[in-house]
Amino acid sequence: MPRPKPKPPRRFHHSRGKARNPGRTAESDRVLLYGLYAVEAALANPNRAIRRLLATENAAHRLDHALRSRGVRAEAAIPRQLDRMVGPDAVHQGVVLETASLPPVDIADMRPEGILIVLDQVTDPQNAGAVFRSAAAFGAAGVVMPARHSPPLTGALAKAASGALDIVPVILVGNLAQALRRLGAAGFLRIGLAEEGADALETADLTLPLALVLGAEGKGLRQLTRETCDRLCRISTTRQLASLNISTAAAIALHWASTTVKAH
Repeated sequence: MPRPKPKPPRRFHHSRGKARNPGRTAESDRVLLYGLYAVEAALANPNRAIRRLLATENAAHRLDHALRSRGVRAEAAIPRQLDRMVGPDAVHQGVVLETASLPPVDIADMRPEGILIVLDQVTDPQNAGAVFRSAAAFGAAGVVMPARHSPPLTGALAKAASGALDIVPVILVGNLAQALRRLGAAGFLRIGLAEEGADALETADLTLPLALVLGAEGKGLRQLTRETCDRLCRISTTRQLASLNISTAAAIALHWASTTVKAH
Protein backbone atom coordinates (compact mmCIF):
# COMPACT_ATOMS: atom_id res chain seq x y z
CA MET A 1 0.00 0.00 0.00
CA PRO A 2 1.52 3.37 -0.96
CA ARG A 3 2.42 5.59 1.94
CA PRO A 4 0.17 8.73 2.16
CA LYS A 5 1.93 11.97 1.43
CA PRO A 6 2.58 14.02 4.58
CA LYS A 7 1.17 17.50 4.79
CA PRO A 8 3.93 20.04 4.09
CA PRO A 9 4.95 22.18 7.09
CA ARG A 10 4.04 25.83 7.10
CA ARG A 11 7.13 27.59 5.81
CA PHE A 12 7.51 31.24 4.90
CA HIS A 13 11.18 31.81 4.20
CA HIS A 14 12.24 33.62 1.07
CA SER A 15 15.75 34.52 0.13
CA ARG A 16 15.54 38.20 -0.71
CA GLY A 17 13.92 41.15 -2.43
CA LYS A 18 14.90 42.62 -5.77
CA ALA A 19 18.58 42.95 -5.00
CA ARG A 20 21.16 40.49 -6.26
CA ASN A 21 21.66 37.37 -4.16
CA PRO A 22 25.27 37.20 -2.90
CA GLY A 23 24.76 33.53 -2.01
CA ARG A 24 24.34 32.43 -5.63
CA THR A 25 26.55 32.21 -8.69
CA ALA A 26 25.37 34.01 -11.81
CA GLU A 27 25.76 30.83 -13.89
CA SER A 28 23.81 28.27 -11.95
CA ASP A 29 22.53 29.66 -8.64
CA ARG A 30 24.26 26.75 -6.90
CA VAL A 31 23.89 26.86 -3.12
CA LEU A 32 25.46 24.34 -0.77
CA LEU A 33 23.94 23.75 2.67
CA TYR A 34 25.51 21.48 5.23
CA GLY A 35 24.93 20.31 8.78
CA LEU A 36 22.13 18.07 10.03
CA TYR A 37 19.77 20.80 11.29
CA ALA A 38 20.22 23.05 8.26
CA VAL A 39 19.63 20.22 5.80
CA GLU A 40 16.70 18.79 7.77
CA ALA A 41 14.97 22.20 7.76
CA ALA A 42 15.65 22.59 4.03
CA LEU A 43 14.08 19.19 3.36
CA ALA A 44 11.00 20.26 5.34
CA ASN A 45 10.67 23.48 3.35
CA PRO A 46 8.60 22.87 0.18
CA ASN A 47 9.97 26.09 -1.32
CA ARG A 48 13.53 24.73 -1.17
CA ALA A 49 14.65 22.95 -4.35
CA ILE A 50 16.44 19.65 -3.78
CA ARG A 51 19.00 19.06 -6.51
CA ARG A 52 21.39 16.62 -4.91
CA LEU A 53 21.96 15.36 -1.38
CA LEU A 54 25.11 13.55 -0.34
CA ALA A 55 25.39 11.90 3.06
CA THR A 56 27.38 9.39 5.04
CA GLU A 57 25.58 6.28 6.22
CA ASN A 58 25.21 7.66 9.73
CA ALA A 59 23.91 11.08 8.57
CA ALA A 60 21.44 9.45 6.16
CA HIS A 61 20.14 7.32 9.01
CA ARG A 62 19.64 10.39 11.23
CA LEU A 63 17.83 12.18 8.39
CA ASP A 64 15.76 9.15 7.42
CA HIS A 65 12.37 10.62 8.37
CA ALA A 66 13.03 13.95 6.61
CA LEU A 67 14.30 12.16 3.51
CA ARG A 68 11.27 9.88 3.37
CA SER A 69 8.86 12.76 3.94
CA ARG A 70 10.37 14.70 1.04
CA GLY A 71 10.81 11.63 -1.15
CA VAL A 72 14.55 12.19 -1.52
CA ARG A 73 17.22 9.50 -1.75
CA ALA A 74 20.66 10.41 -0.39
CA GLU A 75 23.77 9.62 -2.42
CA ALA A 76 26.32 7.68 -0.38
CA ALA A 77 29.40 9.74 0.43
CA ILE A 78 32.46 9.65 2.65
CA PRO A 79 33.62 12.58 4.82
CA ARG A 80 36.61 13.33 2.60
CA GLN A 81 34.33 13.76 -0.40
CA LEU A 82 32.16 16.22 1.52
CA ASP A 83 35.27 18.06 2.73
CA ARG A 84 36.20 18.68 -0.89
CA MET A 85 32.75 20.13 -1.58
CA VAL A 86 32.47 22.59 1.31
CA GLY A 87 36.02 22.91 2.60
CA PRO A 88 37.92 21.07 5.33
CA ASP A 89 36.99 23.59 8.03
CA ALA A 90 33.23 23.27 7.48
CA VAL A 91 31.47 21.17 10.12
CA HIS A 92 29.21 19.33 7.68
CA GLN A 93 28.24 16.49 10.06
CA GLY A 94 28.26 14.06 7.16
CA VAL A 95 25.72 15.74 4.88
CA VAL A 96 25.76 18.31 2.06
CA LEU A 97 22.71 19.50 0.13
CA GLU A 98 23.03 21.07 -3.29
CA THR A 99 20.11 23.44 -3.76
CA ALA A 100 19.23 26.92 -5.04
CA SER A 101 18.31 30.24 -3.50
CA LEU A 102 14.79 30.50 -2.20
CA PRO A 103 12.15 32.49 -4.14
CA PRO A 104 12.46 36.27 -3.74
CA VAL A 105 10.22 38.48 -1.63
CA ASP A 106 9.97 42.26 -1.56
CA ILE A 107 9.67 44.26 1.63
CA ALA A 108 6.29 45.46 0.37
CA ASP A 109 5.05 41.86 0.59
CA MET A 110 5.54 41.83 4.37
CA ARG A 111 2.29 42.44 6.20
CA PRO A 112 2.46 45.25 8.80
CA GLU A 113 2.33 43.05 11.86
CA GLY A 114 4.62 41.31 14.29
CA ILE A 115 8.29 41.98 15.02
CA LEU A 116 10.99 42.35 12.40
CA ILE A 117 14.74 42.18 12.99
CA VAL A 118 16.76 44.63 10.87
CA LEU A 119 20.52 44.02 10.61
CA ASP A 120 22.78 46.93 9.62
CA GLN A 121 25.85 45.49 7.88
CA VAL A 122 26.26 42.45 10.13
CA THR A 123 28.81 40.57 8.03
CA ASP A 124 29.85 37.72 10.31
CA PRO A 125 27.91 34.56 9.31
CA GLN A 126 28.13 33.10 12.82
CA ASN A 127 26.56 36.20 14.38
CA ALA A 128 23.93 36.50 11.65
CA GLY A 129 23.09 32.80 11.94
CA ALA A 130 22.68 33.09 15.71
CA VAL A 131 20.33 36.04 15.20
CA PHE A 132 18.24 33.89 12.86
CA ARG A 133 18.03 31.21 15.54
CA SER A 134 16.69 33.75 18.03
CA ALA A 135 14.29 35.11 15.42
CA ALA A 136 12.88 31.63 14.90
CA ALA A 137 12.73 30.90 18.62
CA PHE A 138 10.70 34.02 19.40
CA GLY A 139 8.51 34.00 16.31
CA ALA A 140 9.88 37.04 14.52
CA ALA A 141 8.02 37.96 11.36
CA GLY A 142 11.25 38.25 9.37
CA VAL A 143 14.80 39.53 9.06
CA VAL A 144 15.74 42.52 6.87
CA MET A 145 19.36 42.81 5.70
CA PRO A 146 21.23 44.90 3.12
CA ALA A 147 22.05 42.99 -0.06
CA ARG A 148 25.66 44.15 0.22
CA HIS A 149 27.75 43.84 3.37
CA SER A 150 25.77 40.80 4.54
CA PRO A 151 26.93 37.18 4.58
CA PRO A 152 25.67 34.84 1.83
CA LEU A 153 22.52 32.93 2.72
CA THR A 154 24.26 29.60 2.48
CA GLY A 155 26.93 27.43 4.06
CA ALA A 156 28.29 28.89 7.28
CA LEU A 157 25.28 31.12 8.00
CA ALA A 158 22.81 28.30 7.42
CA LYS A 159 24.83 25.99 9.68
CA ALA A 160 24.98 28.62 12.44
CA ALA A 161 21.24 29.24 12.05
CA SER A 162 20.53 25.53 12.75
CA GLY A 163 17.63 25.41 10.31
CA ALA A 164 16.20 28.89 10.99
CA LEU A 165 17.20 30.08 7.51
CA ASP A 166 14.39 27.92 6.11
CA ILE A 167 11.90 29.05 8.74
CA VAL A 168 12.29 32.82 9.14
CA PRO A 169 11.55 35.06 6.13
CA VAL A 170 14.54 37.17 5.12
CA ILE A 171 14.50 40.19 2.82
CA LEU A 172 17.66 41.65 1.35
CA VAL A 173 17.29 45.28 0.32
CA GLY A 174 19.39 47.60 -1.79
CA ASN A 175 19.19 50.57 0.56
CA LEU A 176 18.61 49.97 4.27
CA ALA A 177 17.60 53.57 5.07
CA GLN A 178 14.96 53.48 2.34
CA ALA A 179 13.73 50.14 3.64
CA LEU A 180 13.38 51.61 7.14
CA ARG A 181 11.43 54.55 5.73
CA ARG A 182 9.08 52.12 3.99
CA LEU A 183 8.61 50.24 7.24
CA GLY A 184 7.86 53.51 9.00
CA ALA A 185 5.29 54.41 6.35
CA ALA A 186 3.72 50.97 6.88
CA GLY A 187 3.28 51.71 10.58
CA PHE A 188 6.31 49.96 12.08
CA LEU A 189 7.85 51.46 15.20
CA ARG A 190 11.59 51.48 14.42
CA ILE A 191 13.76 50.95 17.51
CA GLY A 192 17.52 51.13 17.09
CA LEU A 193 19.52 49.28 19.74
CA ALA A 194 22.59 51.20 20.94
CA GLU A 195 24.51 51.41 24.21
CA GLU A 196 24.03 55.17 24.28
CA GLY A 197 20.28 54.98 23.72
CA ALA A 198 18.32 57.52 25.74
CA ASP A 199 15.72 54.98 26.89
CA ALA A 200 16.12 51.52 28.36
CA LEU A 201 14.38 48.94 26.20
CA GLU A 202 12.59 47.49 29.22
CA THR A 203 10.97 50.86 30.03
CA ALA A 204 10.20 51.93 26.45
CA ASP A 205 6.61 52.01 25.22
CA LEU A 206 6.78 49.42 22.45
CA THR A 207 3.96 48.80 19.99
CA LEU A 208 3.29 46.47 17.08
CA PRO A 209 4.28 46.33 14.33
CA LEU A 210 7.87 46.70 15.55
CA ALA A 211 11.26 46.73 13.85
CA LEU A 212 14.29 46.10 16.08
CA VAL A 213 17.40 47.48 14.37
CA LEU A 214 20.84 46.14 15.29
CA GLY A 215 24.27 47.11 13.99
CA ALA A 216 27.50 45.20 13.55
CA GLU A 217 29.69 44.54 16.55
CA GLY A 218 32.24 47.27 17.07
CA LYS A 219 30.79 49.73 14.55
CA GLY A 220 27.19 49.56 15.72
CA LEU A 221 24.47 51.37 13.81
CA ARG A 222 25.54 53.67 11.01
CA GLN A 223 24.62 57.34 11.34
CA LEU A 224 21.96 57.31 8.61
CA THR A 225 20.42 54.18 10.13
CA ARG A 226 20.25 55.90 13.52
CA GLU A 227 18.58 58.94 11.99
CA THR A 228 15.96 56.74 10.29
CA CYS A 229 14.95 55.03 13.54
CA ASP A 230 12.13 56.49 15.63
CA ARG A 231 14.28 56.23 18.76
CA LEU A 232 17.38 54.59 20.17
CA CYS A 233 17.11 52.23 23.13
CA ARG A 234 19.69 50.45 25.21
CA ILE A 235 19.62 47.08 26.94
CA SER A 236 20.38 47.72 30.60
CA THR A 237 23.52 45.98 31.85
CA THR A 238 25.93 46.38 34.76
CA ARG A 239 28.88 48.73 34.40
CA GLN A 240 31.28 45.79 34.49
CA LEU A 241 30.01 44.51 31.13
CA ALA A 242 28.14 47.11 29.15
CA SER A 243 28.64 45.64 25.68
CA LEU A 244 26.69 42.61 24.44
CA ASN A 245 27.32 40.31 21.51
CA ILE A 246 24.81 41.13 18.74
CA SER A 247 23.21 37.70 18.84
CA THR A 248 22.77 38.00 22.62
CA ALA A 249 21.33 41.49 22.25
CA ALA A 250 18.92 40.26 19.58
CA ALA A 251 17.76 37.38 21.79
CA ILE A 252 17.17 39.66 24.79
CA ALA A 253 15.36 42.29 22.71
CA LEU A 254 13.17 39.71 20.97
CA HIS A 255 12.27 38.01 24.23
CA TRP A 256 11.38 41.29 25.92
CA ALA A 257 9.43 42.64 22.97
CA SER A 258 7.56 39.39 22.30
CA THR A 259 6.34 39.22 25.91
CA THR A 260 5.52 42.88 26.52
CA VAL A 261 4.78 44.62 23.24
CA LYS A 262 1.19 45.57 22.45
CA ALA A 263 -0.60 46.26 19.18
CA HIS A 264 -1.76 49.74 18.24
